[in-house]
Amino acid sequence: MSKWLRSGLRRDICIVVASEDEPTAQHCKATLEAKYDARIEPKTFYSALEALTGQGYLTSHVDGVADRYELTAAGEQALRDHCEWMGQALSD
Repeated sequence: MSKWLRSGLRRDICIVVASEDEPTAQHCKATLEAKYDARIEPKTFYSALEALTGQGYLTSHVDGVADRYELTAAGEQALRDHCEWMGQALSD
């Protein structure tokens, strides 16, 4: 399994991006904070977002004043591989 999934936050950012139509970083952060019922430190969140973009799992583009994010084919495959692994673990 690739290193990117060692961080649940990175995985969950990808899940939010996959389930939304090009969300902004702030939307992703707010969605995860609501899901976790806890505040995510901005430095932690934006470091994870930068890592995902730098490793090619997400792409971003500027839309007005906000960056919008989209899952790449590599990001989608990583999520699918993770889901498959989880499914196998739960079926055993």
